Amino acid sequence: MELNAWKSQLRKGAAELAVLAALDRSETYGLELLERIRAAGGLDLSEGSIYPLLNRLQKEGKIRGRWVEDAGAAHPRKYYGLTDDGRALLAGMIAEWTQFE
Repeated sequence: MELNAWKSQLRKGAAELAVLAALDRSETYGLELLERIRAAGGLDLSEGSIYPLLNRLQKEGKIRGRWVEDAGAAHPRKYYGLTDDGRALLAGMIAEWTQFE
């Protein structure tokens, strides 16, 4: 495997872990989730990468989404939260990461 391909796979795995970990704290909408991850440092995700990841995780049953009419927002926001399967995946990922270090 060439280095760039490896780095890409590493980034994808780290992004998935970051999303699940951020959603474990509380339910949130996409842009706020992106801001939380960026504020934690280390990962520079874009809107173009976060939404496909959220869609995939939702299709896989790891997260759930629901539309909410927020009073201060111009349009409804889709809020995401972890499912039981998502919590189990997160726990497994954290355990693997801890052993990896």
